[in-house]
Amino acid sequence: MPKIFKILDKFKIVYDVTDKILMTICKLLLIADILIATLTVIQRYVPNAIFPPMPWGEQMVLTFMVYMAVLSASLAIRRSSHIRMTAFDKYLPKTLVKISDLISDLIVLLLGVIMVVYGAQVCTGPLARFAKYESIPTLSKMWMYLPVPIAGAGMIVFELEAIYQNLRSFFVKEKEAAVSEEVQAL
Repeated sequence: MPKIFKILDKFKIVYDVTDKILMTICKLLLIADILIATLTVIQRYVPNAIFPPMPWGEQMVLTFMVYMAVLSASLAIRRSSHIRMTAFDKYLPKTLVKISDLISDLIVLLLGVIMVVYGAQVCTGPLARFAKYESIPTLSKMWMYLPVPIAGAGMIVFELEAIYQNLRSFFVKEKEAAVSEEVQAL
């Protein structure tokens, strides 16, 4: 069985690239969010001659915050930093804990699939196509709903990695896994 894990370990690059892409998007959105919010506040108190009015500023800040919230949720899956109930883990057998982790990962994977499927339907539906931002009438609200299927795809990728790691822990001993990870790092 460890032979299959050596082959599947090569897909780690996909998880790493997806992580870097989503993290870069979140960083850029945070920078844009801070800049737009700062300019919007300054524009309120400085005469219009210096800064032209930006009625779209608040809506863009809120849209970027939605993007960061759902994209960072998928990043939290990769780092296992979501809130988990682990109070009884130290009292339960390790195999039972691994099985419960696997079940929870499968449920979150299902959530990612639902986010992709229904998020794509909302993005292509009439609400997103015909609704416009109040302050930017040329911009479709589809852009507000787009992070849901993107984050769902990220969740799927990272949950597949978590499920793989959980399954791998049943077949590969911890010492072998540590040696395998050291070899991969080289």
